[in-house]
Amino acid sequence: MNSDQKDYTRRHFIRQSTLTSLALISLASCTNGKKKAKTVEVTEEDGLKLKLDPKGYLDLPEGFSYKVISKSGNKMSDGLLVPGRPDGMGAFLNGDGKIVIIRNHENGATDLENSPFGSDNALLSNVDSNQIYDNGNGTNPGLGGTTTLIYDENKAEVVEEFMSLAGTYRNCAGGVSPWGTWITCEEDVTKADGKQILKDHGYVFEVPMEGKGMTVPTPIKAMGRFNHEAVAVDPVSGCVYLTEDRHDGLIYRFIPKEKENLMAGGVLQALAIRDKKSLDTRNWEGSVVARNTPMEVFWIDLDDVEAPEDDLRFRGFDAGAARFARGEGIWMGEGELFFACTNGGPDNFGQVFKYTLSPKEGSEAENETPAQLELYAESNDKTVLHMCDNLTIAPWGDVLLCEDNGELNHIRGIDKKGNIYTLACNRSSKSELTGLVFSPSGKTLFVNVQENGDTVAITGPWEQMGALTS
Repeated sequence: MNSDQKDYTRRHFIRQSTLTSLALISLASCTNGKKKAKTVEVTEEDGLKLKLDPKGYLDLPEGFSYKVISKSGNKMSDGLLVPGRPDGMGAFLNGDGKIVIIRNHENGATDLENSPFGSDNALLSNVDSNQIYDNGNGTNPGLGGTTTLIYDENKAEVVEEFMSLAGTYRNCAGGVSPWGTWITCEEDVTKADGKQILKDHGYVFEVPMEGKGMTVPTPIKAMGRFNHEAVAVDPVSGCVYLTEDRHDGLIYRFIPKEKENLMAGGVLQALAIRDKKSLDTRNWEGSVVARNTPMEVFWIDLDDVEAPEDDLRFRGFDAGAARFARGEGIWMGEGELFFACTNGGPDNFGQVFKYTLSPKEGSEAENETPAQLELYAESNDKTVLHMCDNLTIAPWGDVLLCEDNGELNHIRGIDKKGNIYTLACNRSSKSELTGLVFSPSGKTLFVNVQENGDTVAITGPWEQMGALTS
C-alpha cells in the first residue's frame, strides 16, 4: 500500500471513530431501561416508509434499491466457490479507485453445503495445502475464512472475487485496522486431534486489503486463544480491544510490541475494575453495576494465552478481571469505545458499555489517569436492544444495527436524538442480516443475508438521510 492509500485509510478510520462517538450518544436515550424507545413516525412524506419489495426479498425506503452482488455456491475468479454463511465485513479503497470488501464466513469443518471447495470438497486438491490453515488431512478442511471482493462502485458490479484466507473455523466478526487490514476472528475453540483436525482453533488472523489471492494463514497467537467475536483498534496507542462471545466472557486488550505490526507479539490483558475484584457486570443477580457510574479500570496481564484448556476467561476472572455477558460488537470512538453484551441485564435483553481511554492508554503511566468503564445502557424492552448483533456508523452519524431474532429481521437506525427508524426488512427468509458496512465514499451500504448466502449492495439518496432522520 502506497503512502497516499495509507493516509486515506487512516483518515477514513479516524473519521469513522469520530462519528462513532457522536452516534452512540443516542443509545443512552433509547435504551436506558427507564423509558420506552422513541420511534420515528414513518410517512410517505418523510421518505422513510418501506416499500414492499415485489420480489419479496428486501423492503427499502422510497428511492433506494438493492442488488445481490454475490451468492454462495457461485464460482469465483480463483475457481473456488463462494462460501456460505457470510458474516462480518470491512471495506477499503484501493489504488485503482475500486472498493475492496473483505468478508468473513462463519463455517466450521462440517458445513459442506457452504464449502468453498464444493459439497464433496473436490476442489481442495486445486489449492496448495500450505495456503490452508487447517486442511483436515485432505478430508476435513476448515470451511470458514474470508473472501475478498473487488467492487466497481460506478458500475455496481464485482470485478474480482477470491478466497483470501482459508482453513479457519467460524470467522464471525473482527474489525478494520487503521493500516488497511481486516482483522478476522475465529469464534471457535476446537482443538487438534491429530487425525482430521490438524490445528488448534480460536485465533485471530490478519488479512491485508492488497493482494490477489490467499494470505499466508498465520494465527496471531499472542492475541489469545478463546471464543473471539470482534475487535477495535485505537489509532493513537495501537492497542487492540477484543470481545469474547461467552456468557461468562472477558474484555481483552492487546498491547503490541510494534504499532501496526501485530505479528511482532505483545501483551494480552483482561479488563478489571479497581476495588471491585472479579466484578460480575451482567446484573443477573440484581443491579450490581449501576448505569452511568464511571468506574476506574486497570488491566491484568494474562499468561499462557494460548489456553489449551479454553480456560483463559476463568483464570482471568479468578485473578480479578470483570465478567461480561456475551461481548459482541465493539466500536472505537474518539478517545472512547463502546461494546455490546448481547444478553446482559436482568431481563437478558442486552447492555452497552462505554470505555473512556486513559490519555496515556497502554503506557506504564496510564494508572496516573486511569481509563474508566461505565454501564452506558441496559434494556428492559426487547424491542430496543434485543439480540442486536452487527452494527455500523452511517456517514451522517446514525447508528445502524442488524437484528438476529430468528423471525422478521430488520436494519434499524437510531438517530442522534434517540429516535428509532427502520431502514430495511428481510422478506426473503428468517435469516439475520450481517456484516453491515458502508463503502469509503458512503454511496453504498453492503450487507449479508447470512443463511441465504447473499451479499447485497444498497444504494439511494444516502446524502438525504441525515435530514430525514433528524
